[in-house]
Amino acid sequence: MSPRFPRVTGKEMIQFLRSQGFNIVRIKGSHHVLRNLEGKIVTVPVHGNETLGIGITRKILQQVNIPPEKFIEYFSKK
Repeated sequence: MSPRFPRVTGKEMIQFLRSQGFNIVRIKGSHHVLRNLEGKIVTVPVHGNETLGIGITRKILQQVNIPPEKFIEYFSKK
């Protein structure tokens, strides 16, 4: 059986993306914009400790070309 897709908050998603080489470029309200050295940009909503929906999480990973397996592996170590 494959491991479950982790439910994470916006803060945890930012922590994961920073471990993958992304840096926060700007913050406007509750939206944090991150960019990596290749120039890929992604926006992560941070609403306190509210978890991101699975669809938002998958879309963020798709935008930055990070396989879901890498995301699952990162959070299974924690």
